[in-house]
Amino acid sequence: MSWEVIIGLEIHVQINTKTKAFCGCSTTFGAEPNTQTCPVCLGMPGQLPVLNSEAVQKSILTGLAICGQINLASKFDRKNYFYPDLPKGYQITQFAVPLVEHGHIDIRVGDTEKRIGITRIHMEEDAGKSMHEGLDGVSHIDLNRSGVPLMEIVSEPDMRSADEAIAYLKQLHQLVRFLDVSGANMEKGQFRCDANVSVHQPGTPFGTRAELKNLNSFRFIRQAIDYEVNRQIELIEDGGEVVQETRLYDSAKGESRAMRSKEEAHDYRYFPEPDLPPLQVSEQEVASIRAAMPERPSQLRQRFENEYGLSAYDADVLSQTRELADYFEALVACHETDSKRCANWMANELLGRLKEQGCEIDHSPVTPRALAGLLDRIADDTISGKIAKDVLDAMVEGGESADAIIETKGLKQVTDSGTIDAIIDKIIAANPNQVAQYRGGKDKLFGFFVGQVMKASRGKANPAMVNQRLKNLLAGM
Repeated sequence: MSWEVIIGLEIHVQINTKTKAFCGCSTTFGAEPNTQTCPVCLGMPGQLPVLNSEAVQKSILTGLAICGQINLASKFDRKNYFYPDLPKGYQITQFAVPLVEHGHIDIRVGDTEKRIGITRIHMEEDAGKSMHEGLDGVSHIDLNRSGVPLMEIVSEPDMRSADEAIAYLKQLHQLVRFLDVSGANMEKGQFRCDANVSVHQPGTPFGTRAELKNLNSFRFIRQAIDYEVNRQIELIEDGGEVVQETRLYDSAKGESRAMRSKEEAHDYRYFPEPDLPPLQVSEQEVASIRAAMPERPSQLRQRFENEYGLSAYDADVLSQTRELADYFEALVACHETDSKRCANWMANELLGRLKEQGCEIDHSPVTPRALAGLLDRIADDTISGKIAKDVLDAMVEGGESADAIIETKGLKQVTDSGTIDAIIDKIIAANPNQVAQYRGGKDKLFGFFVGQVMKASRGKANPAMVNQRLKNLLAGM
């Protein structure tokens, strides 16, 4: 039987404000439990919320970046449910009229481009955190996160595979970081995903969906979606029925389990939030935010290809974060002769070494100016590309300049033809059999002679000059 997969995603993005959505408590991560709370976020009687204006502005910025419609008039509602980490017994959210509607994100999977619709972005507050591990079977509640401002970004059910879902998530994750609306650190719960998954046969109505809750890594999201797709198909083909429910994915076991039956909107008894007036945004405010919008990742990738002649792959690698893009442009500004060389050495050499050290580009011991200094020495034939890699190793380890390392270790490239000829003469004299075979037509031996010369010169001989002089001397010229 042929099956089509239907996937829609709900993503909770923590807005990176210094204070919470409706009070002045800090949003700093990692504080001692229950030290960043006040009567407002603890739900004490008579305490009134005050909306965080910065959270509104950053939500509008995100809406504009996804080409969404900004509702100048929106409102907050109460979503009523009981859970231990929800002190008020309700969550302040936007249900009936969200701040943003009808946007999209463009994705690429392989050679295929696709547009994923975004139904809405609404603002809401986060709940607290239940803590279970290492507490002798007793659960504790940390309310530091209670009231932290969130955007919930709800997609249309436009994705047809886990690959498309991951591509969409990564695009959105990159976008909110570029806009500086969220740190989007998944380990800290700043970017969390709920996946609605169903299957059906093409030409028939969509099947019953199951919701996978609180997925917080791209790898686990992919695994959870693939598991759920296979579970539903096997269930239906064995004569069973998929029930609408919320499921939790156990990454240790690689399987999901039922958590609760899926609630409908009426189960939450939504009603307008009486303590907050409707949210009114002026066209002038929206225009001001639009005018100050930074360059988006898709625009940056295109500019890197057009302005610097980069391949699509290099442009994508170097635009993954704002920090990477800024480093690259600073590097090109310092080493103006070859932007492609800059991209190659940054993407393939520097980033690999930083990854081994667990270091991000904004904490690199090699500054853009220092890396440009190394590339200058390659360009002027002071050192070869091979020796440059050893120099970069030393730069990453010790933070010294390329010139200082080259001078201290005596790594300057040999470009004197007389010196190179002397080395070649010794190699020819020491290998008469190979010389005879080469001159007899065994051209592949040329690589052997190049290797011997480079070894004798400890890698310092200029490779282009070695090739030229070897050809001449082996030919008896």
